[in-house]
Amino acid sequence: MAGHEYSEPADRKRPVADPTAADPQAAEESRHSCDPAFRHGVVVGFDGSTSSERALAYAIGMAHRSHSGLIIVHVANRLPTTVWAGCEPPVFVDVPDHRTEVLGLELACADYLSEVPWILVERGGDICHELEEVGREYEADAIVVGSTHGIVGRIFGSVAGRLARRARRPVIVIP
Repeated sequence: MAGHEYSEPADRKRPVADPTAADPQAAEESRHSCDPAFRHGVVVGFDGSTSSERALAYAIGMAHRSHSGLIIVHVANRLPTTVWAGCEPPVFVDVPDHRTEVLGLELACADYLSEVPWILVERGGDICHELEEVGREYEADAIVVGSTHGIVGRIFGSVAGRLARRARRPVIVIP
Protein backbone atom coordinates (compact mmCIF):
# COMPACT_ATOMS: atom_id res chain seq x y z
CA MET A 1 0.00 0.00 0.00
CA ALA A 2 1.44 3.34 -0.98
CA GLY A 3 1.61 6.15 1.52
CA HIS A 4 0.93 9.80 1.24
CA GLU A 5 2.47 12.92 2.64
CA TYR A 6 0.78 14.61 5.57
CA SER A 7 2.32 17.99 6.19
CA GLU A 8 1.54 20.04 9.26
CA PRO A 9 3.43 23.08 10.50
CA ALA A 10 4.94 22.59 13.95
CA ASP A 11 3.68 25.92 15.22
CA ARG A 12 0.06 25.30 14.23
CA LYS A 13 -2.26 25.84 17.14
CA ARG A 14 -4.20 22.70 17.92
CA PRO A 15 -7.79 22.95 19.08
CA VAL A 16 -8.16 22.49 22.80
CA ALA A 17 -11.11 20.48 24.03
CA ASP A 18 -13.70 22.46 25.95
CA PRO A 19 -13.73 21.03 29.51
CA THR A 20 -17.37 22.10 29.92
CA ALA A 21 -18.49 20.18 26.84
CA ALA A 22 -21.37 17.79 27.43
CA ASP A 23 -19.97 15.00 25.24
CA PRO A 24 -16.53 13.83 26.47
CA GLN A 25 -16.02 11.65 23.40
CA ALA A 26 -16.44 14.69 21.10
CA ALA A 27 -13.93 16.58 23.23
CA GLU A 28 -11.47 13.67 22.92
CA GLU A 29 -11.89 13.56 19.13
CA SER A 30 -11.25 17.29 18.79
CA ARG A 31 -7.79 16.79 20.34
CA HIS A 32 -6.75 14.17 17.78
CA SER A 33 -6.29 15.47 14.25
CA CYS A 34 -4.49 12.37 13.01
CA ASP A 35 -5.74 9.71 10.66
CA PRO A 36 -7.38 7.06 12.87
CA ALA A 37 -6.02 4.29 10.64
CA PHE A 38 -2.54 5.09 12.00
CA ARG A 39 -3.47 5.38 15.67
CA HIS A 40 -1.30 3.06 17.81
CA GLY A 41 1.21 2.77 14.99
CA VAL A 42 4.99 2.96 14.97
CA VAL A 43 6.67 6.36 14.66
CA VAL A 44 10.10 6.46 13.01
CA GLY A 45 12.41 9.44 12.55
CA PHE A 46 13.77 9.52 9.01
CA ASP A 47 16.18 11.91 7.29
CA GLY A 48 17.68 9.66 4.60
CA SER A 49 20.89 8.95 6.54
CA THR A 50 22.25 5.42 6.91
CA SER A 51 21.24 5.18 10.56
CA SER A 52 17.72 6.41 9.81
CA GLU A 53 17.44 3.86 6.98
CA ARG A 54 18.29 1.10 9.47
CA ALA A 55 15.70 2.52 11.88
CA LEU A 56 13.13 2.58 9.07
CA ALA A 57 13.84 -1.06 8.20
CA TYR A 58 13.35 -2.08 11.84
CA ALA A 59 10.17 0.02 12.15
CA ILE A 60 8.72 -1.56 8.98
CA GLY A 61 9.23 -5.02 10.47
CA MET A 62 7.75 -3.92 13.79
CA ALA A 63 4.67 -2.40 12.13
CA HIS A 64 4.24 -5.47 9.92
CA ARG A 65 4.43 -7.87 12.89
CA SER A 66 1.97 -5.82 14.95
CA HIS A 67 -0.39 -5.19 11.99
CA SER A 68 -0.21 -1.44 12.54
CA GLY A 69 0.58 1.62 10.47
CA LEU A 70 3.93 3.31 10.08
CA ILE A 71 4.29 7.04 10.70
CA ILE A 72 7.50 8.27 9.07
CA VAL A 73 8.53 11.67 10.45
CA HIS A 74 10.94 14.08 8.80
CA VAL A 75 11.79 17.14 10.87
CA ALA A 76 12.75 20.11 8.70
CA ASN A 77 15.28 22.74 9.72
CA ARG A 78 14.20 25.74 11.77
CA LEU A 79 16.62 28.43 12.82
CA PRO A 80 16.11 31.25 15.32
CA THR A 81 16.03 34.71 13.74
CA THR A 82 18.21 35.94 16.57
CA VAL A 83 21.12 34.40 14.69
CA TRP A 84 20.62 36.94 11.89
CA ALA A 85 18.79 39.91 13.37
CA GLY A 86 20.16 40.02 16.91
CA CYS A 87 16.70 40.60 18.36
CA GLU A 88 15.68 39.50 21.86
CA PRO A 89 12.57 37.32 21.40
CA PRO A 90 13.24 33.81 20.08
CA VAL A 91 11.42 33.80 16.76
CA PHE A 92 11.91 30.87 14.42
CA VAL A 93 12.13 30.96 10.65
CA ASP A 94 11.45 27.94 8.50
CA VAL A 95 14.41 27.20 6.29
CA PRO A 96 13.26 25.74 2.97
CA ASP A 97 13.85 22.02 3.15
CA HIS A 98 13.12 20.26 -0.11
CA ARG A 99 14.44 16.99 1.27
CA THR A 100 10.95 16.07 2.49
CA GLU A 101 9.65 16.09 -1.08
CA VAL A 102 12.62 14.04 -2.29
CA LEU A 103 12.31 11.60 0.62
CA GLY A 104 8.57 11.28 -0.03
CA LEU A 105 9.16 10.40 -3.67
CA GLU A 106 11.87 7.89 -2.77
CA LEU A 107 9.63 6.27 -0.17
CA ALA A 108 6.66 6.15 -2.56
CA CYS A 109 8.78 4.19 -5.04
CA ALA A 110 10.25 1.83 -2.43
CA ASP A 111 9.13 -1.79 -2.70
CA TYR A 112 9.99 -2.54 0.93
CA LEU A 113 7.18 -0.24 2.13
CA SER A 114 4.49 -2.19 0.26
CA GLU A 115 3.96 -4.50 3.25
CA VAL A 116 2.61 -1.84 5.64
CA PRO A 117 0.35 1.21 5.43
CA TRP A 118 2.46 4.34 5.94
CA ILE A 119 2.38 8.12 5.88
CA LEU A 120 5.08 10.76 5.81
CA VAL A 121 4.70 13.61 8.31
CA GLU A 122 6.80 16.75 7.95
CA ARG A 123 7.44 18.91 10.97
CA GLY A 124 9.74 21.78 11.79
CA GLY A 125 11.54 22.39 15.06
CA ASP A 126 13.40 20.37 17.64
CA ILE A 127 13.68 16.76 16.50
CA CYS A 128 13.09 15.21 19.93
CA HIS A 129 10.09 17.38 20.68
CA GLU A 130 8.50 16.80 17.29
CA LEU A 131 8.97 13.01 17.37
CA GLU A 132 7.40 12.84 20.82
CA GLU A 133 4.58 15.18 19.73
CA VAL A 134 3.76 13.01 16.70
CA GLY A 135 3.93 9.96 18.96
CA ARG A 136 1.44 11.60 21.33
CA GLU A 137 -0.92 12.65 18.55
CA TYR A 138 -1.01 9.17 17.04
CA GLU A 139 -0.88 7.42 20.44
CA ALA A 140 2.08 5.50 19.02
CA ASP A 141 3.14 2.23 20.55
CA ALA A 142 6.83 3.10 20.04
CA ILE A 143 9.24 5.60 18.51
CA VAL A 144 12.15 4.19 16.50
CA VAL A 145 15.27 6.26 15.79
CA GLY A 146 18.75 5.60 14.52
CA SER A 147 21.78 6.22 16.70
CA THR A 148 23.97 9.26 16.13
CA HIS A 149 27.59 8.68 15.23
CA GLY A 150 30.13 11.43 15.21
CA ILE A 151 31.47 14.32 17.19
CA VAL A 152 28.30 16.45 17.03
CA GLY A 153 26.33 13.76 18.86
CA ARG A 154 29.03 13.44 21.50
CA ILE A 155 29.21 17.18 22.12
CA PHE A 156 25.53 18.15 22.05
CA GLY A 157 23.99 14.81 22.96
CA SER A 158 22.34 12.48 20.52
CA VAL A 159 18.72 12.75 19.46
CA ALA A 160 18.20 9.15 20.59
CA GLY A 161 19.61 9.83 24.06
CA ARG A 162 17.62 13.01 24.59
CA LEU A 163 14.44 11.37 23.29
CA ALA A 164 14.89 8.30 25.50
CA ARG A 165 15.19 10.52 28.58
CA ARG A 166 12.06 12.57 27.93
CA ALA A 167 9.66 10.39 25.93
CA ARG A 168 6.47 9.04 27.43
CA ARG A 169 6.46 5.92 25.28
CA PRO A 170 9.04 3.28 24.40
CA VAL A 171 11.99 4.51 22.35
CA ILE A 172 13.92 1.99 20.30
CA VAL A 173 17.42 3.06 19.23
CA ILE A 174 18.87 1.19 16.26
CA PRO A 175 22.69 1.19 16.05
